[in-house]
Amino acid sequence: MIKLSDFEDGHDYPGDFEADLAAVQERLERIQVAHICHKRRAVVMFEGWDAAGKGGAIQRLTARWDPRYFAVHPIAAPSAEEKARHFLWRFWTRLPANGEIAVFDRSWYGRVLVERVEGYASADEWKRGYDEINEFEAQQINSGTTLVKIFLHVTQAEQDKRLLNRLDDPWKRWKTGLDDYRNRSRRKEYLDAIEDMFKRTDTRVAPWTVIDGNDKKSARVAALTAIADQLEAHVPMKPPPLDAELERIARKALGAG
Repeated sequence: MIKLSDFEDGHDYPGDFEADLAAVQERLERIQVAHICHKRRAVVMFEGWDAAGKGGAIQRLTARWDPRYFAVHPIAAPSAEEKARHFLWRFWTRLPANGEIAVFDRSWYGRVLVERVEGYASADEWKRGYDEINEFEAQQINSGTTLVKIFLHVTQAEQDKRLLNRLDDPWKRWKTGLDDYRNRSRRKEYLDAIEDMFKRTDTRVAPWTVIDGNDKKSARVAALTAIADQLEAHVPMKPPPLDAELERIARKALGAG
Protein backbone atom coordinates (compact mmCIF):
# COMPACT_ATOMS: atom_id res chain seq x y z
CA MET A 1 0.00 0.00 0.00
CA ILE A 2 1.40 3.37 -1.05
CA LYS A 3 1.10 6.07 1.64
CA LEU A 4 1.95 9.62 0.61
CA SER A 5 2.92 10.43 4.19
CA ASP A 6 5.99 8.24 3.64
CA PHE A 7 7.24 10.74 1.04
CA GLU A 8 7.33 14.02 2.95
CA ASP A 9 10.84 14.27 4.45
CA GLY A 10 12.12 16.83 1.98
CA HIS A 11 15.76 16.52 3.05
CA ASP A 12 18.32 18.74 1.32
CA TYR A 13 20.25 16.97 -1.42
CA PRO A 14 23.20 15.26 0.30
CA GLY A 15 25.72 15.16 -2.56
CA ASP A 16 27.04 17.16 -5.50
CA PHE A 17 23.78 17.92 -7.26
CA GLU A 18 25.21 19.26 -10.51
CA ALA A 19 27.59 16.33 -10.91
CA ASP A 20 24.95 13.74 -10.06
CA LEU A 21 22.39 15.35 -12.34
CA ALA A 22 24.88 15.42 -15.21
CA ALA A 23 25.72 11.76 -14.62
CA VAL A 24 22.12 10.57 -14.73
CA GLN A 25 21.42 12.76 -17.78
CA GLU A 26 24.38 11.18 -19.59
CA ARG A 27 22.97 7.78 -18.67
CA LEU A 28 19.54 8.79 -20.00
CA GLU A 29 21.12 10.03 -23.23
CA ARG A 30 22.54 6.56 -23.85
CA ILE A 31 19.25 4.95 -22.90
CA GLN A 32 17.46 7.04 -25.53
CA VAL A 33 20.05 6.00 -28.13
CA ALA A 34 19.45 2.37 -27.17
CA HIS A 35 15.72 2.86 -27.82
CA ILE A 36 16.48 4.41 -31.21
CA CYS A 37 19.00 1.76 -32.27
CA HIS A 38 16.95 -1.20 -31.07
CA LYS A 39 13.62 0.31 -32.17
CA ARG A 40 12.06 0.11 -28.71
CA ARG A 41 9.35 2.45 -27.48
CA ALA A 42 8.52 3.83 -24.05
CA VAL A 43 6.08 6.04 -22.21
CA VAL A 44 7.11 8.11 -19.19
CA MET A 45 4.12 9.57 -17.39
CA PHE A 46 4.07 12.22 -14.65
CA GLU A 47 1.26 12.91 -12.21
CA GLY A 48 1.35 14.97 -9.03
CA TRP A 49 0.17 18.09 -7.28
CA ASP A 50 0.20 21.54 -8.86
CA ALA A 51 3.70 23.03 -8.38
CA ALA A 52 5.11 19.63 -7.40
CA GLY A 53 7.92 19.90 -9.96
CA LYS A 54 6.66 17.91 -12.93
CA GLY A 55 7.78 20.49 -15.48
CA GLY A 56 11.22 20.89 -13.94
CA ALA A 57 11.75 17.13 -13.87
CA ILE A 58 10.66 16.77 -17.51
CA GLN A 59 12.95 19.61 -18.58
CA ARG A 60 15.93 17.85 -17.03
CA LEU A 61 14.84 14.40 -18.17
CA THR A 62 14.87 15.44 -21.83
CA ALA A 63 17.77 17.92 -21.70
CA ARG A 64 20.19 15.65 -23.60
CA TRP A 65 17.72 13.71 -25.71
CA ASP A 66 17.56 13.95 -29.48
CA PRO A 67 14.35 15.94 -30.12
CA ARG A 68 13.56 13.89 -33.23
CA TYR A 69 12.85 10.80 -31.16
CA PHE A 70 10.82 12.02 -28.20
CA ALA A 71 7.71 14.11 -27.62
CA VAL A 72 6.35 15.82 -24.50
CA HIS A 73 2.58 15.90 -24.26
CA PRO A 74 1.16 18.46 -21.79
CA ILE A 75 -2.34 17.22 -21.00
CA ALA A 76 -4.96 19.88 -20.36
CA ALA A 77 -8.76 19.83 -20.56
CA PRO A 78 -9.99 17.76 -23.53
CA SER A 79 -11.07 19.53 -26.71
CA ALA A 80 -14.58 19.24 -28.12
CA GLU A 81 -13.30 16.62 -30.57
CA GLU A 82 -11.75 14.62 -27.73
CA LYS A 83 -14.86 14.85 -25.56
CA ALA A 84 -16.85 13.29 -28.40
CA ARG A 85 -14.81 10.08 -28.04
CA HIS A 86 -13.77 7.63 -25.34
CA PHE A 87 -11.54 9.37 -22.80
CA LEU A 88 -8.54 7.23 -23.76
CA TRP A 89 -8.74 8.16 -27.45
CA ARG A 90 -6.59 11.27 -27.10
CA PHE A 91 -3.87 9.19 -25.46
CA TRP A 92 -3.92 6.48 -28.10
CA THR A 93 -3.21 9.18 -30.68
CA ARG A 94 -0.12 10.28 -28.76
CA LEU A 95 1.51 6.89 -28.21
CA PRO A 96 5.11 6.53 -29.46
CA ALA A 97 6.30 4.63 -32.51
CA ASN A 98 9.25 2.23 -32.44
CA GLY A 99 12.42 4.07 -31.46
CA GLU A 100 10.52 6.85 -29.69
CA ILE A 101 9.80 7.89 -26.10
CA ALA A 102 6.61 9.77 -25.21
CA VAL A 103 6.54 11.90 -22.05
CA PHE A 104 3.16 12.82 -20.57
CA ASP A 105 2.81 15.83 -18.27
CA ARG A 106 -0.39 14.57 -16.66
CA SER A 107 -2.23 11.69 -18.22
CA TRP A 108 -5.20 9.37 -18.50
CA TYR A 109 -5.32 9.38 -14.69
CA GLY A 110 -7.23 12.64 -14.94
CA ARG A 111 -10.29 10.40 -15.27
CA VAL A 112 -9.99 9.21 -11.67
CA LEU A 113 -8.47 12.41 -10.26
CA VAL A 114 -9.58 15.83 -11.54
CA GLU A 115 -12.59 14.50 -13.47
CA ARG A 116 -13.75 12.62 -10.39
CA VAL A 117 -13.18 15.44 -7.88
CA GLU A 118 -14.48 18.27 -10.06
CA GLY A 119 -17.49 16.30 -11.30
CA TYR A 120 -16.47 16.27 -14.98
CA ALA A 121 -17.08 12.51 -15.07
CA SER A 122 -20.06 10.73 -13.55
CA ALA A 123 -19.51 8.25 -10.72
CA ASP A 124 -20.12 5.37 -13.13
CA GLU A 125 -17.56 6.77 -15.56
CA TRP A 126 -14.70 7.32 -13.13
CA LYS A 127 -15.35 4.06 -11.26
CA ARG A 128 -15.22 2.21 -14.58
CA GLY A 129 -12.06 4.14 -15.38
CA TYR A 130 -9.81 2.05 -13.11
CA ASP A 131 -10.35 -1.14 -15.10
CA GLU A 132 -10.17 0.74 -18.40
CA ILE A 133 -6.85 2.28 -17.40
CA ASN A 134 -5.40 -1.02 -16.19
CA GLU A 135 -6.41 -2.70 -19.45
CA PHE A 136 -4.98 0.18 -21.51
CA GLU A 137 -1.66 -0.01 -19.68
CA ALA A 138 -1.50 -3.79 -19.95
CA GLN A 139 -2.09 -3.51 -23.70
CA GLN A 140 0.83 -1.14 -24.09
CA ILE A 141 3.16 -3.29 -22.01
CA ASN A 142 2.11 -6.53 -23.72
CA SER A 143 2.81 -4.94 -27.11
CA GLY A 144 6.37 -4.04 -26.09
CA THR A 145 6.06 -0.52 -24.69
CA THR A 146 7.92 0.27 -21.47
CA LEU A 147 5.67 2.25 -19.12
CA VAL A 148 7.04 4.38 -16.28
CA LYS A 149 4.54 6.02 -13.90
CA ILE A 150 5.87 8.81 -11.67
CA PHE A 151 3.89 10.63 -8.97
CA LEU A 152 5.49 13.76 -7.50
CA HIS A 153 4.28 14.53 -3.99
CA VAL A 154 4.62 17.73 -1.98
CA THR A 155 3.06 18.78 1.31
CA GLN A 156 0.49 21.54 1.50
CA ALA A 157 3.06 23.86 3.11
CA GLU A 158 5.59 23.32 0.32
CA GLN A 159 2.95 23.72 -2.37
CA ASP A 160 1.81 27.01 -0.82
CA LYS A 161 5.40 28.27 -0.75
CA ARG A 162 5.83 27.53 -4.45
CA LEU A 163 2.46 29.00 -5.44
CA LEU A 164 3.35 32.22 -3.60
CA ASN A 165 6.71 32.32 -5.38
CA ARG A 166 4.94 32.02 -8.72
CA LEU A 167 2.58 34.82 -7.77
CA ASP A 168 5.41 37.16 -6.72
CA ASP A 169 7.73 36.45 -9.66
CA PRO A 170 6.46 38.21 -12.82
CA TRP A 171 8.31 35.66 -14.99
CA LYS A 172 6.58 32.74 -13.30
CA ARG A 173 3.02 34.07 -13.05
CA TRP A 174 2.10 32.42 -16.33
CA LYS A 175 2.48 29.06 -14.56
CA THR A 176 -0.35 29.69 -12.10
CA GLY A 177 -4.08 30.26 -12.46
CA LEU A 178 -7.42 29.97 -10.75
CA ASP A 179 -7.45 26.18 -11.16
CA ASP A 180 -4.45 25.91 -8.80
CA TYR A 181 -6.44 27.47 -5.98
CA ARG A 182 -9.65 25.59 -6.68
CA ASN A 183 -7.69 22.35 -6.58
CA ARG A 184 -5.87 23.45 -3.42
CA SER A 185 -9.17 24.06 -1.63
CA ARG A 186 -10.20 20.44 -2.29
CA ARG A 187 -6.98 18.77 -1.20
CA LYS A 188 -8.76 16.29 1.07
CA GLU A 189 -10.92 15.12 -1.84
CA TYR A 190 -7.86 14.80 -4.04
CA LEU A 191 -6.05 12.83 -1.33
CA ASP A 192 -8.97 10.38 -1.21
CA ALA A 193 -8.93 10.08 -5.01
CA ILE A 194 -5.15 9.55 -5.06
CA GLU A 195 -5.39 6.86 -2.40
CA ASP A 196 -8.05 5.03 -4.45
CA MET A 197 -5.94 5.48 -7.59
CA PHE A 198 -2.91 3.84 -6.00
CA LYS A 199 -5.04 1.07 -4.52
CA ARG A 200 -6.65 0.23 -7.86
CA THR A 201 -3.84 0.90 -10.38
CA ASP A 202 -0.55 0.11 -8.65
CA THR A 203 -0.31 -3.19 -10.47
CA ARG A 204 2.45 -5.77 -10.84
CA VAL A 205 3.00 -4.93 -14.51
CA ALA A 206 2.52 -1.15 -14.15
CA PRO A 207 3.61 -0.05 -10.66
CA TRP A 208 3.67 3.53 -9.41
CA THR A 209 6.89 5.27 -8.33
CA VAL A 210 6.25 8.03 -5.80
CA ILE A 211 8.88 10.77 -5.46
CA ASP A 212 9.24 13.03 -2.43
CA GLY A 213 9.16 16.39 -4.20
CA ASN A 214 9.64 18.65 -1.18
CA ASP A 215 13.29 19.30 -2.04
CA LYS A 216 13.60 20.05 -5.75
CA LYS A 217 17.18 18.86 -6.17
CA SER A 218 16.57 15.56 -4.39
CA ALA A 219 13.34 15.03 -6.32
CA ARG A 220 14.93 15.66 -9.70
CA VAL A 221 17.79 13.23 -9.20
CA ALA A 222 15.46 10.63 -7.65
CA ALA A 223 12.91 10.90 -10.46
CA LEU A 224 15.48 10.76 -13.26
CA THR A 225 17.27 7.83 -11.61
CA ALA A 226 14.01 5.90 -11.21
CA ILE A 227 13.12 6.54 -14.85
CA ALA A 228 16.59 5.50 -16.03
CA ASP A 229 16.44 2.29 -13.98
CA GLN A 230 13.06 1.30 -15.41
CA LEU A 231 13.84 2.22 -19.01
CA GLU A 232 17.22 0.52 -18.94
CA ALA A 233 15.70 -2.70 -17.63
CA HIS A 234 13.67 -3.10 -20.83
CA VAL A 235 16.12 -2.19 -23.61
CA PRO A 236 19.41 -3.79 -24.68
CA MET A 237 22.22 -1.43 -23.65
CA LYS A 238 24.78 -2.88 -26.06
CA PRO A 239 25.22 -0.77 -29.21
CA PRO A 240 24.59 -2.61 -32.48
CA PRO A 241 27.72 -3.61 -34.45
CA LEU A 242 29.08 -1.29 -37.11
CA ASP A 243 27.93 -2.31 -40.59
CA ALA A 244 31.00 -3.71 -42.37
CA GLU A 245 30.17 -2.16 -45.75
CA LEU A 246 29.50 1.23 -44.20
CA GLU A 247 32.79 1.06 -42.34
CA ARG A 248 34.72 0.15 -45.50
CA ILE A 249 33.21 3.00 -47.52
CA ALA A 250 33.51 5.52 -44.70
CA ARG A 251 37.14 4.75 -43.93
CA LYS A 252 38.04 4.94 -47.60
CA ALA A 253 36.24 8.27 -48.00
CA LEU A 254 37.85 9.67 -44.89
CA GLY A 255 41.32 8.36 -45.66
CA ALA A 256 41.33 6.40 -42.44
CA GLY A 257 42.49 3.05 -43.63
